[in-house]
Amino acid sequence: MGQSHSDEKPRRRSREDLAYDLALRFKEKCFTSLEFYSLKDVFKSLADQQGSVRYLKEETIARFLELPDILGASPVVFQMVSYLGAFPFLQDAPVVLELPQLVMVIVIMTERYKRVLRRGSTDWTKLIFKSLAVYDRKASEPEVSPPSDSAKDESAGTAPNNGGFAVDVPGEDEPYDDDMDDDLVLTAYELLDIKEAVKQGSAPEFHGAIIPTDNFRKLVMLLLLAAPLDAQESLSQYSNRVTGKELEVLRSTAECILMSFVDVESSPGIKYRQFQTIMPVLFPNLFNSFNALFEQFLFSKNLDFSKRKDANPHMQKQTAPKPAQPLLSDRGDILNDHMLAQISLFLPGSSLFRRVRRLYSGNEAGFSMGSFESKVFNWRAPTILLVSGTLLADTPHGGPEAAFADALPTKRFQNGSKSSRVTYGVYVREPWKHTHKECFGDSETVLFQLSPVHDVFPASTINTDYVAFTKPPGNQPCLSFGSPHPRPSKSSRRHTHYSIGAVSLLLNDSFEFGVFNHDYSARGGAFHTSISRKFNFQDRFEVDQLEVWGCGGDDEAKAQAARWAWEEREAEARRKINLGSGDIEADRALLEMAGLVGANRSGGSMG
Repeated sequence: MGQSHSDEKPRRRSREDLAYDLALRFKEKCFTSLEFYSLKDVFKSLADQQGSVRYLKEETIARFLELPDILGASPVVFQMVSYLGAFPFLQDAPVVLELPQLVMVIVIMTERYKRVLRRGSTDWTKLIFKSLAVYDRKASEPEVSPPSDSAKDESAGTAPNNGGFAVDVPGEDEPYDDDMDDDLVLTAYELLDIKEAVKQGSAPEFHGAIIPTDNFRKLVMLLLLAAPLDAQESLSQYSNRVTGKELEVLRSTAECILMSFVDVESSPGIKYRQFQTIMPVLFPNLFNSFNALFEQFLFSKNLDFSKRKDANPHMQKQTAPKPAQPLLSDRGDILNDHMLAQISLFLPGSSLFRRVRRLYSGNEAGFSMGSFESKVFNWRAPTILLVSGTLLADTPHGGPEAAFADALPTKRFQNGSKSSRVTYGVYVREPWKHTHKECFGDSETVLFQLSPVHDVFPASTINTDYVAFTKPPGNQPCLSFGSPHPRPSKSSRRHTHYSIGAVSLLLNDSFEFGVFNHDYSARGGAFHTSISRKFNFQDRFEVDQLEVWGCGGDDEAKAQAARWAWEEREAEARRKINLGSGDIEADRALLEMAGLVGANRSGGSMG
C-alpha cells in the first residue's frame, strides 16, 4: 500500500457496508429519536442471538404482531420481510433480520422511504410483488401450447364471454425486469453513489414469477382483518372476526378479491402484469394495513411510564388497552365488518370505520322510492348504496319478472359469473335529490361490485350520467347509475324500454328487480369498463336486500336528525288543521290568518 493518498485507490465498500449506510440514512430521515430508541428497545427484547448476531425469527415476528395462527399468514409475511430486508441488494434475499434489515423493512412497509428516496415510488408495487413471488417456471407454464404473437396482441380486447379473465390468458405475461430496472433501487444506488462496477451479481430475469394463489389468499385475509387498525392498536382486539361464522365470511370476502386477479380454480398464481394493472384501480389501499401493523415496532412498552410502580393508578387505568369499538354502529342486512374492510380497499378507510350509519334498509322501511327518499335525502354527506340479489333465469317466471324483462332491451350478454348471487354498490359524494331532466353526481362517484367478484368502475369525466332518481308518474321511473336520464314521453304511451348505459346499474321503481350492464366494447359511458374482466356481461337479478349507509361523523347525523325533527313538526302541524270541527269562529280566524278569507274572499260555505 503506498503512502501517498493521491496514489491510493478508494477502497471498494462491501454490500454490507452500503446497506448499513442506507439504513443510517433511513434512520436519520424516517424516524424521530424516540421512535428509533423504541425500535432498538423492541428489537433487543425480541431478538435471538447466535454468536455475535442478533436477529428476529418468524415465530417471534408473528407473536409480536399478534398474527392469528388460524389465518396461516405468518410464513407469507416472513417471506416478505426477509426479502425487503435485503433492499437495495435484493439479489441477496432472503436475509437474516438484524436491526439494519428491520429498519429497511419498516421504512418500506410504512412507505416512509419516500422521505429519502423521492424518486421511484411507483416501483413500490413491483417491490411488493417481488417480495411475495415465487419463481417456479413449471407452475406458471400453461398446460396447452402458448398462443401465437398475433393472438397475444388480440387477447386483451377479444376475450370470450365465458366469465374468465382476459389478463389471465396463458403465456401472455412478460418477464419483468430485474432489480437494475427498478427506479426505487436505482435511486438508492444513486444515493449511495454506487458505481456500475459494484452493481454486479444481480438476480437473473425470472419468466415464471407468480404470487401463489393460496399465499395471496392468506395475506388478503390478514389485510382485511387489519384494515381498521390504528397506530398502537393491538390486532388481537379483532380476534372475534376470525372465529366461527365470522371466519367463513372473512374467507369468502378474500375469495371475491382473489377472483379479481385469477380464476382460483385453474390458475396457480398471480402474474406481475395482472398485479401491476389491477392494484392501482381495484385495490389502491390494500397494503395500507401494513402502516399501523409495522409501526408497532416503534412503540416500546418499556416507555409506558404509567406502568411504573409509583405511577398514579388512575393513569394506569387510562392507558390500559381498550377493547375495539364496533366498526359499524348498526348491523346491516348486507354490510358487515369484513365487507366494510373490503370497501376500504378502494375508498378511504378514515371515512368508513366507525363513521358509517345506516340510513335506509328496504327490509325495515319498505322497498319503495318514497321510503328511500324520506330516509336518505336529508343526509348532507357522502353515501354508499348496496344492493344484493339473486340472478334471474333467462326465461322469466311470473308476471312481475316478465314485465321487467319486457322493459329492458333484449339481453345480448351472458351473466358475469357462475354464482347465483351478486352484490353491487355505488359511492355517491353529493346529497341525493330528484332528477327531472338531468342526472346528478360528480367524478368522485364510484360504481362497484363486491361479490362474487370484486370490481371497481371509476367515473368518467366525458359522460356525466352518474345518478338518476325519477319517481312516478314520470316517464320510466327508476333509480339508475350510469344510464341516460329518462326522457319525457311525447305521447301518452311511455317508452317500451329503459335506456341502459354501457356500464350501469338500474333498479326499477318498486326496487324489486335490477340489472347491471357491462358493455366492454362500447365507449363513452359514465363509468369506465372493468380492467380485469375484458368482456361483455349483464346480470339481471331479483333484489333481496337494499340499504344505504351515510359516511360521516356526529355532525352529519345531528343535521339529519334536526331535519327529520323539523319535518315531523311540520307534518304534525298540518294534521292539527282540522277545519269543520264545529268551531266556526276558530276556523274562520285560521283561514283569515292564511289569507284565504276576508276582504273580497268568501272562502266558500262552511255550513
